[in-house]
Amino acid sequence: MTIEVLAHPKSKQKKLVIKENIFHAYIHSPPEKGKANSEVQILLADYFNLPKSSICLIKGEKFKHKIFQIIKQ
Repeated sequence: MTIEVLAHPKSKQKKLVIKENIFHAYIHSPPEKGKANSEVQILLADYFNLPKSSICLIKGEKFKHKIFQIIKQ
């Protein structure tokens, strides 16, 4: 399953909101050196109750709009 995620780095709150089939990930980390991507990955893993290794970034490593693949084992 693939999902669209819109990252909101440097947010005061850490939360995940779903609007019109797009996940909005509000995270604390700045968008540098993969820190934000990693925090989004952890947030999604917590939401889906899966290990972090089951969430893979497919597209959008350097952009706010990202595509993640969820691998259910």
